[in-house]
Amino acid sequence: MPAKTEDIADDDLTPVADETAISARRVVATYATDADECRMLLAMLGIGADESA
Repeated sequence: MPAKTEDIADDDLTPVADETAISARRVVATYATDADECRMLLAMLGIGADESA
């Protein structure tokens, strides 16, 4: 049976805690095969690097 998908409005999303995002970035960076894949995965998760930094 295929997974049921639903569209989620931007208003329904809440940002993750800073500590959670930092931990997730570390895990993604550890398992990514290269920098481009790391950037892509972080962007997909919505926890990419801040442009202001």
